[in-house]
Amino acid sequence: MVDQPDIGSLSFEEALKALEDIVRRLESGEAPLDESIDLYARGDALRAHCQKRLDAAQARIEAIVSDGPGRAAGTKPFDEGNAGA
Repeated sequence: MVDQPDIGSLSFEEALKALEDIVRRLESGEAPLDESIDLYARGDALRAHCQKRLDAAQARIEAIVSDGPGRAAGTKPFDEGNAGA
């Protein structure tokens, strides 16, 4: 396989594109067995990286807090207790 960038340095979008490329390559059935195994391992690492980036983004989401009449009164941090829901 060609030298590829370190997964930890990839943005979510870069990692997702790389993962999509790997899936296409694996689905084509053209990669030899050893390369397929390497592609699968890299794909799994890319999937984990994407999930980590999504989890971090979700933790930063803020919910709008409304006052009694329903007007926006500010924001509060996303409830991390619901992050797995």
